[in-house]
Amino acid sequence: MTSIVIYKDNLRTELTHLQSGTVIENDAPTDNHGKGERFSPTDMLATSYGSCMVTTMAIKAADMKLNFEGTKIEITKIMSTDAPRRVAGIKADLYFTKNMMPTDDQKEQLIRIARSCPVEKSLHPDVALDVNFHWGN
Repeated sequence: MTSIVIYKDNLRTELTHLQSGTVIENDAPTDNHGKGERFSPTDMLATSYGSCMVTTMAIKAADMKLNFEGTKIEITKIMSTDAPRRVAGIKADLYFTKNMMPTDDQKEQLIRIARSCPVEKSLHPDVALDVNFHWGN
C-alpha cells in the first residue's frame, strides 16, 4: 500500500504517505465548489509531472557531476472547457542556473531523461504537453 486518503469535510481530503508518514491535504478547486486553499487533485497531477521531470534529471545530473541546485520548473495546468472535466494540458518551463554549465550532449541527455519520466509515460496521450527548457537563467 502506498497511501491512505481520508475525506475530512468541506471537499478536503487528508493524504498520508505510508512509508514516510508525511501528511498533506487536498481541496476541490474554486471552479468546482472548493475553497482552493490547498492543491487540488488535478493541481497535484500537473505538479507531480514537474517534480518527476526534475527528480529524474537530478539523478542524471549527479552522475554527470553537474550542479543541479536551484533548477526550477514552472507548471501551468490547463483544464478542458468541455465535458468530461479533465486536465487537457500541462505547460512546463524548466529553468537551469548558470552554475550548471552542461555541454550540448549533456543537455540532450537531460531532455531525453525528463521527457521519459514515469509520470509523463503514465499520462493519457490526449493530455497536451508543452515543455520548454531554459538553460543558464
